[in-house]
Amino acid sequence: MQTFLLFTLIILSVVMMVIAISKWKVHPFIVMTVIALLVGLIWGMIYPESELTPAKVVDSVKSGFGGIMTSIGIVILCGTIIGTILEKTGAALTMANSILNLVGKKNSVVAIGAMGYVTGIPVFCDSGFVVLSPISRALAAQSNVSLAVMGTALSGGLYATHCLVPPTPGPIAMAGTLEADLGLTILVGLLVSIPAVAVAVLYAKTVASKIDIPANSEYTLDELKEKYGKLPGALHSFSPILLPIILIALSSIASFPGNPMGTGFVYTLITFIGNPVVALLLGVFLAMTLIPASEKHNTLDWVSKGVLDSASILAITGAGGSFGAILKLLPIADSVGGLVSTGIGILIPFIIAMILKLAMGASTVAMITTAGMMAPLMESMGYTSPFARVLVVLAIGAGSMVASHANDSYFWVVSQFSDMKTEEAYKCQTGMTAVMGCSIIIILFILSLFV
Repeated sequence: MQTFLLFTLIILSVVMMVIAISKWKVHPFIVMTVIALLVGLIWGMIYPESELTPAKVVDSVKSGFGGIMTSIGIVILCGTIIGTILEKTGAALTMANSILNLVGKKNSVVAIGAMGYVTGIPVFCDSGFVVLSPISRALAAQSNVSLAVMGTALSGGLYATHCLVPPTPGPIAMAGTLEADLGLTILVGLLVSIPAVAVAVLYAKTVASKIDIPANSEYTLDELKEKYGKLPGALHSFSPILLPIILIALSSIASFPGNPMGTGFVYTLITFIGNPVVALLLGVFLAMTLIPASEKHNTLDWVSKGVLDSASILAITGAGGSFGAILKLLPIADSVGGLVSTGIGILIPFIIAMILKLAMGASTVAMITTAGMMAPLMESMGYTSPFARVLVVLAIGAGSMVASHANDSYFWVVSQFSDMKTEEAYKCQTGMTAVMGCSIIIILFILSLFV
């Protein structure tokens, strides 16, 4: 009976969450915080022996919010600031051009997918698509390819790393909530997102190619470069992303069993500068060196925009931490302890994230909410090793991909900037994101069999 009431309460809380966010348009921070309080209070009233008093519920909500902010608050802020500066300085365009030069214009569809893959690591997929859209249109015109193909491939590349690779806020928040090693999450996320991009490019070439949308490009690639003026160099543009990733990865390697870097000064130095907070702060300083002298007066405004853009993410992430803290006080673990033995354990976070994504539209909200729900289950489901925790993070990310449709702002960004009709966007964007998410969970399911 207790198990039935427990899952009924959780399901009802999720349904109310979806209705309040999607239909009533209440901010996710308010919704998740209020529902966390209600769930705790209701369970305390039903089962007084749980000792979930009103005071304890409030304290748990506060500590859950503060705990997640302590672990990833600064990291999210820094990641957002880096993305903003890369966008404003034209560094994102330089990165895109570098990839194009490497791959070649003949492989323009692959090139645009790769551009999205790299740009989506620090820059939100919505912003990244807007920034790279003129390049996509110019490439489509020069290669005589439908804009639908280019838009779909670009969208898929951005979406892959947006959902799977820190320091994008969603994956960072998940890694913090589920106590997954950030360096390992970045490494595995980068590897797993490659087949996701490959699926997107293949889908663009086979399905989106049947939709003919003329590029009608206003600028050529050379004219785009002139429009931005003097762009920063390639190495300089990539450095704010690459440096934190390399430092975090080195810190993770240094902490491997056997201490491959010893336990002395080198180990201390690497683990310090490889701490996500320090690594991302160094990335911010590098990003600020991209700002030309003529734009130095805008430095404060650009950094402030990054801080402002991250505020909503921070609030939602904190509320997700509060919700997760309440769920940890409920006897969920006892009710689902046998899930891992069924062999479908890794599908659970995927399905939850998928349902929330389909219902609410926002991938980041789906990621954070699902991570909060999964946190108290990790031990009972057997996901205690570093690699297993990373798999759960990525499974949630894969679920949050399925599927971008009309209640997702990204759906409309892609459709409007690619001149797609709504029905064409459903075929290209919705179909592609569904295939991407399902492809990734298959890979993760196979990997989970060896954990």
